[in-house]
Amino acid sequence: MLKSLNTEKYVKKTVIIGATTNPSRYAFLAAKMLTSYNHEIVPVGIKEGAVSGKEILDIFQKPSVPGVDTVTLYIGPHRQPEYYDYILGLKPKRIIFNPGTENPEFESMAEAKGIETVEGCTLVMLRSGQY
Repeated sequence: MLKSLNTEKYVKKTVIIGATTNPSRYAFLAAKMLTSYNHEIVPVGIKEGAVSGKEILDIFQKPSVPGVDTVTLYIGPHRQPEYYDYILGLKPKRIIFNPGTENPEFESMAEAKGIETVEGCTLVMLRSGQY
């Protein structure tokens, strides 16, 4: 049975780490697609601006975000260590490591805190009903 896209109980608050206003980037496409699937997005990145009607929050400020279901990563493993504590502190239920963001060290840290980790593509997961 297919889940209704308009059913509130399927909405998952998703923090997009590496959010951007650049329409050629996967983080931008993920923001658009998550919004179209009725998931609440919280874009966090280094670029100023908005995506899918939401202001991009400054990652350097490490903004507090309550009620996070999912963090989807769009920053490479070499840039992740300075954000380990911040991302884990968001207390997400899961972290999606999109292609190119895979990081065994960070995945182990997250799993040790009971956070599910997924090496996968947010866009594919949405399209295939696995999100």
